[in-house]
Amino acid sequence: MDINLRFFASVRETLGVSQETASVPAGVVTVGALRTHLALRGGNWAEALAPERALRMAYNQVMCNADTALTDGCEVAFFPPVTGG
Repeated sequence: MDINLRFFASVRETLGVSQETASVPAGVVTVGALRTHLALRGGNWAEALAPERALRMAYNQVMCNADTALTDGCEVAFFPPVTGG
């Protein structure tokens, strides 16, 4: 499954990337599982997406929770609780 990823504010700064398309394995079926999968990349990814770090998530531009199911071609965004313009 291919997922379009977007990163904002401090998450973007930590990762050094604002967006990418990623292929995820069949077992990654929720936004929370995607976050865990991406954090396993290690380094800055583990830091930016750590489970103890407060993050908001959006699925196809609608706020969501970790249990939201993924679909092929969807967009998932990660950002801190408070962002500026």
